[in-house]
Amino acid sequence: MQEILQELEKRRAAARLAGGERRIDAQHAKGKLTARERIEVFLDEGSFEEFDMFVAHRCVDFGMQDTSMPGDGVITGWGTVNGRMVYVFSQDFTVFGGSLSETHAQKICKIMDMAMKNGAPVIGLNDSGGARIQEGVASLGGYADVFQRNIMASGVVPQISMIMGPCAGGAVYSPAMTDFIFMVRDTSYMFVTGPDVVKTVTNEVVTAEELGGAKTHTSKSSVADLAFDNDVEALMALRRFVDFLPSNNREKPPVRPFFDDPARVEASLDTLIPDNPNKPYDMKELIVKVADEGDFFELQPDFAGNIITGFIRIEGETVGVVANQPMVLAGVLDINSSRKAARFVRFCDCFNIPILTFVDVPGFLPGTTQEYGGVIKHGAKLLFAYGEATVPKVTVITRKAYGGAYDVMASKHIRGDINYAWPTAEIAVMGAKGAVEILYRSELDDPDKIAARTKEYEDRFANPFVAAEKGFIDDVIMPQSTRRRVARAFATLRNKQLSNPWKKHDNIPL
Repeated sequence: MQEILQELEKRRAAARLAGGERRIDAQHAKGKLTARERIEVFLDEGSFEEFDMFVAHRCVDFGMQDTSMPGDGVITGWGTVNGRMVYVFSQDFTVFGGSLSETHAQKICKIMDMAMKNGAPVIGLNDSGGARIQEGVASLGGYADVFQRNIMASGVVPQISMIMGPCAGGAVYSPAMTDFIFMVRDTSYMFVTGPDVVKTVTNEVVTAEELGGAKTHTSKSSVADLAFDNDVEALMALRRFVDFLPSNNREKPPVRPFFDDPARVEASLDTLIPDNPNKPYDMKELIVKVADEGDFFELQPDFAGNIITGFIRIEGETVGVVANQPMVLAGVLDINSSRKAARFVRFCDCFNIPILTFVDVPGFLPGTTQEYGGVIKHGAKLLFAYGEATVPKVTVITRKAYGGAYDVMASKHIRGDINYAWPTAEIAVMGAKGAVEILYRSELDDPDKIAARTKEYEDRFANPFVAAEKGFIDDVIMPQSTRRRVARAFATLRNKQLSNPWKKHDNIPL
């Protein structure tokens, strides 16, 4: 019996050593943790239960039968994050460069199947050189098996990808179908084709970092949601992020103890809106002052800054926030901001997370670049996302709500549950200047008349009361009471029941 136990421990030690000390040292030299170290940092201490530690590849081509390592380049299993179960796979770059083989893919598929069966999030720690070339089509089939599970799990359990090394070719499409992608600066990158292929095909000379690094994907492509300076910072942020999310689509988000008075008054909000309607202010100040303990987890902060998305808690419960940001492009809606917000709204609706919308929007961005880029369809994505959402929706209009953008931003007309406005709100088809130039075109030569007409229009529409008279606004509230009114609004909506007509699935304008 003792010999058998010693053999087991010997095999486990070999599996833990993975690609060997030399490759582990090389991983550390790049500023990266090993696959096992990443799991240890991410999960609660002692909670990890590993599966398939001894699985080995079955390839016999190109001399592969002589180089077999237990685990086959990926560590899979489950553990807990602050006591809540998650399934995790961590690709091991020290074993065949983390490349995906048929058995590597089967290990990932197994825990994804278990996650769906048991209703827990799937966290992927990606660090892979791509498909294992020696296995040919078998590795490609393995990728497709993973892709299919990503599709089936979408909207059922949260899926999060942490890119912690290379992720190229077919490997990028699995993260692309997950709900959120985080990256590590300087050590991770994602692209469909690498710099060498790009140079061969298009004659463009570009580095891996420029082509698919964290800065590129968080600020230009919007592929990634956040980037971090190193592995430890990224994994600790991921732990914090998981705390906001429910385990699956049948649960409500977790509720944690809170020590912040829901009726807290913020007198400073009464002076947040500048006297000059064209002067910007920072919408994040309002978000932070409404949130429990000022805790705001922002997503995609470096992309489409004219709209803000992220999670806060109110009375200990997770709330998704979408807010126009007057500091960037005056808070206007455009292609990028519409896509960013629409995807976030749809995620919240998938997982029963209430949505809080702060509105200060002068309209959609005009111009040929936007029209040729399809702003009509992209703007419709946000409209569609809000309109189909059945979760509680609370909206606060702080200043401008002009034109079609007023409708799009969770208005009463697309099933906003409770819609408030500050006294500074301006709800109209367009700004006073543009409206007067259309209504009184014949008087444009007379500056005094135009000034009087503009003042008349402002007096009529530069306030929330016309909308309130029609019932489109439920109440005009004092800015300082926003936290209390929003908290009470969500409290009354906790048992909201709403369902959409039966359909196989919708056809959102893509």
